Amino acid sequence: MKSRFDTTRRGVLKLAGGLAVAGAFPATVFGQNKQIVVADPGGPYTAAYRKAFYDPFEKATGIRVVNVAREAQPVAQLTAMVKTKNFVWDVTTLTVAQDIPILEEAGLLEPLGLKPSDYPNMLAESVAPNFMGVDVYSTVLAYRTDKYAKNPPASWADFWNVEKFPGRRSLRRNAIDTLEQALMADGVSIDKLYPLDLDRAFKSLDRIKPHVAVWWTSGAQAMQLIQSGEVDMISTWNARAQTAIEGAAPVAISWNQGLYSIEGWGVPKGTPRAEEARAFVKFCADAARQAAFTDTLAYGPTNLNAYQSIPAKRAAILPTYAANLKLMRAPSAQWWHKNRNLASDRFNAWLLS
Repeated sequence: MKSRFDTTRRGVLKLAGGLAVAGAFPATVFGQNKQIVVADPGGPYTAAYRKAFYDPFEKATGIRVVNVAREAQPVAQLTAMVKTKNFVWDVTTLTVAQDIPILEEAGLLEPLGLKPSDYPNMLAESVAPNFMGVDVYSTVLAYRTDKYAKNPPASWADFWNVEKFPGRRSLRRNAIDTLEQALMADGVSIDKLYPLDLDRAFKSLDRIKPHVAVWWTSGAQAMQLIQSGEVDMISTWNARAQTAIEGAAPVAISWNQGLYSIEGWGVPKGTPRAEEARAFVKFCADAARQAAFTDTLAYGPTNLNAYQSIPAKRAAILPTYAANLKLMRAPSAQWWHKNRNLASDRFNAWLLS
């Protein structure tokens, strides 16, 4: 019986043929004394990526994967590397909405030879010529079940309804996602959010501002707030809420009106190890590898065939599970790329007013 990962080079070539175009892994890629440096967010990400992607790739190709923890926002670091040609890493995690538009516009990403048509089982927008999305997280409404046992909040309108749902609230101290939530609370349909009506969004935020106990700034803080019971409902990332749940806290997630983000791999343009980097990125599209990633972190795979090997109980808590995904949408990367500074400056000024 074959193991979950076919670690022979023949197996890799066979998988690559099924996932993309023939010749995805040129013969010159394989060999000893080669390595790539991959930047990831560190912590549980590193453990999950090592298990699902790094070690299997090493075994399959003989190319060593050295991982380093990158800065929270990799755009500036990647830009400096390309401009100075001092490549301290060859692959990094990037997000579709926040990073890719900036890097694409500046021409800072290495072409990867990827076409969406070659990956029919991948989530829409997860494959681009210079990007491969491998996991999805979502900003969701989480709440304490000991506070709202009989009538839990199920929408951003409920979050804004302090009479029907009394309790301490927390929102993210960031314009991204928060402006969308304010509009949905005011009755805007999730499929008609863009272009964002900023005046309407800030009028909606004016109503909830006196009732926000904490404006959180990190995922760890958000998890602690809802896990400890300091707040009763919160806008947070799904994996943070799931960690609280797995820690036996009385917390539940509402996927309704969630905003999901696609995260994956990009390669700085000009790295001398671009060939090996491209092989690694394509390798990570495989459904079995993405399924293995979900064992550790509650992020959804972009290859939806991964659900064929994810246990049903685990699948139900992931963002790209069909029942959850249909309730959500991805933020508009194009709108935020054009309006990020304007919206963020206005949001920060509003917080201080």
